[in-house]
Amino acid sequence: MTTNRHSLVGSPCTVPVTVFRTSASPSSPPDSHQCLISQSTPDGSMAEEALLDKISNLSDLELAALLCLTNEEHCIIDTDPDSVEDLVHELRLIASNGFGLSHAVVDCSEETTLEDFNNALYTDLPVSPRADSPARYRHDSHLLPSPGFRSLSRSSPRSDSFADSRKIASVIIAKDLDEAPKQVQIQALELIRTRRIFTHTSVQSAPKRFLFIAVIAGGEGPRLAEHLNNHMFISHFHSHEDGYPNIDEHENDAESISSVVRKSDGLIEPSPNPMFTATDILALQRSGEDVSMSIEVTSYIMNIIAFLRLHRAVSGGISPLATSHCTKLAKSLAPLHGLRYVTPSLVTLAVKKIYPHRIHITPPERERSVQWGSNIDAVASVLEGMGPDAVIDDVIGSVEVPL
Repeated sequence: MTTNRHSLVGSPCTVPVTVFRTSASPSSPPDSHQCLISQSTPDGSMAEEALLDKISNLSDLELAALLCLTNEEHCIIDTDPDSVEDLVHELRLIASNGFGLSHAVVDCSEETTLEDFNNALYTDLPVSPRADSPARYRHDSHLLPSPGFRSLSRSSPRSDSFADSRKIASVIIAKDLDEAPKQVQIQALELIRTRRIFTHTSVQSAPKRFLFIAVIAGGEGPRLAEHLNNHMFISHFHSHEDGYPNIDEHENDAESISSVVRKSDGLIEPSPNPMFTATDILALQRSGEDVSMSIEVTSYIMNIIAFLRLHRAVSGGISPLATSHCTKLAKSLAPLHGLRYVTPSLVTLAVKKIYPHRIHITPPERERSVQWGSNIDAVASVLEGMGPDAVIDDVIGSVEVPL
């Protein structure tokens, strides 16, 4: 599998996340000197500067988690097959050290049952008696169970009292979710949409800060069940060469080599002093709500979407929900640059994270020009090697950028 994927921060720079050059034209797309984070805060407070300073030191994976938590969405992290275990370790440490959140790893396979999936969602940490109180969600109408997504899980052999005392982890890392049976993926979709799991004996609610990460390996394009795939906010490819800074940091501590990093079943407790607190997340959410988008930039997004839908290599995946996600991500990127408005360069960054896991590449025999008499062998040669990333680059290069 090729590793030439779109980086979350653009082209590699001298540090994991580097500076977005504010002197560049706001309409120009990111280049090798324009990465995701800005340390410039034209009209920001000292608190904003301190927050941006922390963001500027984030790795791609940490930034992906931050964006998802800020938008209350979920993501797909893709990697090489040989790097899955290291990636899972890194994500566990990010949940603990970066955000102070509990986590659970769900190891999926073709044999995974609904019962296996449900039982793996819980954290082993002590639970407050009021943590899952129904009163906490009494006024959250969007958390009410959806009739179309009732749980299919069977009763658990565990006792009812034990099941009710457990708590769903704040960060769920679903390893090899694409290999799980369809009913398990539907259960994952139910958890994402309703933030609840309906078992035979109880109803379990997810925490207020909740992140579901699907870790998959190998291949391009959609690999999850259709609706689950569409509800995933962003996708990111992390190569082994990109490194694992949190693992490296712990390996420098001799006491952490075996007890924390390399034991996949070892308990990693949430840090009492995480890099980002709930207050930081809330501040970024409020900043994103204040971001404006001009008519020209809105038209730019719509043109990109139209070009994606009309591209000869695309057979589907450009959904209305994806459009909503693209706009939301572009707005949430602006505060990370110290901006209060969306620029075309932020739109291109958002497009490269929103659409790669959604785009369906059409087979040569179904390419639209074939029905008009095009030679199928010629069409096949044109489409050869054409993947979602190549389609996105082609479209971005074709759409006129507003001045």
